[in-house]
Amino acid sequence: MTGARVVVLGGGGGIGSVATRTLASTDDADEVFVADLSLDAAQATVEAVADARFTAVSVDVDDDDALASLLDGAALVVNCVGPFYRFGAPILSAAIDAGVDYVDVCDDLDATRAQLALSDRAAAAGVRALIGMGNSPGLANIFVCLCAELFLDEVTSAEIMHIHGGEADEGPAVLKHRIHAMTSDVPLFVDGEFVEVRQLEESGAAHVRNVDFHGVGTYPVYPYPHPETITLPTVFPGLRRATNLGVVFPLSYFGMTQELVGAGMAAEDTVEVPTPDGPVRVTPIDTMVALLRAERPRLLAEAGVTGPAGCLKVVVGGTKDAKEHIYECSLFSSTEGAGEGTGIPAGLGAILSLRGQLRGDPGVHPPEAIVPVTPLLDLAADVVSGGGLSSGNTLPLRLEHVGPDGSREEIPFSFGSSS
Repeated sequence: MTGARVVVLGGGGGIGSVATRTLASTDDADEVFVADLSLDAAQATVEAVADARFTAVSVDVDDDDALASLLDGAALVVNCVGPFYRFGAPILSAAIDAGVDYVDVCDDLDATRAQLALSDRAAAAGVRALIGMGNSPGLANIFVCLCAELFLDEVTSAEIMHIHGGEADEGPAVLKHRIHAMTSDVPLFVDGEFVEVRQLEESGAAHVRNVDFHGVGTYPVYPYPHPETITLPTVFPGLRRATNLGVVFPLSYFGMTQELVGAGMAAEDTVEVPTPDGPVRVTPIDTMVALLRAERPRLLAEAGVTGPAGCLKVVVGGTKDAKEHIYECSLFSSTEGAGEGTGIPAGLGAILSLRGQLRGDPGVHPPEAIVPVTPLLDLAADVVSGGGLSSGNTLPLRLEHVGPDGSREEIPFSFGSSS
């Protein structure tokens, strides 16, 4: 695609800035507008990229006219504005109206459903939208596809587990997504049927388990309403089980979030609170977010956490030659957290979109439906090793096979242009 102009919404944030840096690692975009509510934040991203193709702009995505003007004439918009339960469907709708292809990192189940409902509109407008192209969802879906394409005749189960933590700060959108997850129904696909649980209720507690995350440690994981559980069964008809479980460390921080949610602090309607200077109106969730951000440095220090880390673990089961096999995919880092884990895949999805490598017709699609596995992982290996986006020089992906007899082996592999 020539003359391609890209708009990165939320480009000054922790995820959007990494997506922007990923775009800067190739020459696929001719012009990139790094847009954020804060012009200073957008400018900081542009200065870090140090590429003449990139320009910082300020935009309020709640301003329909301003957003439409920014999208006019663009080839692609990368949406990193959260929380997605608020901004996902409206921004996708604006992209459809502008006739602009779309990539985002939406990880809210209700937003995903609302976006998928826009698929016919997108198709009629000739817009191809790739939603949920982050870590989970995103790479989690791709790892299921990897096993289906390379190792299995039929996929029958996909258990997705994720952990991250240690970032110096978390923005309000990240925290509100986590709070939303704790107050939402979580659909788990079990024995070919959906069951709904709640993370903080007995129904959710029944699914909590301890998981050994490569390079991070063993932690309990809790039901999360990420959308893989509803999208994977539509692509893999033999699937009988799809679950999503996650946690954030340190556990004291995650536990404080759960306790505050349990105490009723997740409400988004304003309430009147008496003070010595008279009554003031506050929003409980915003008060909760401010408290968590204020307490975070203390909790990190008390836990001895000095930097970010994370791991995405996807356990895929299925059959090959009528025998049962299990494959465990772990993407891990002892130095990077949610920003890189989510922002890099978004940038990779944007590059594949610009290159015309996404499969299928226009419409709204999850990653497993339109993202080609090998081109994505080759691109990921090249970008991570050559783009300064990670402290490592190879794709930190570990793949293990558990055979029908229970034997375990690590599977060697390589991705990238030199493989």
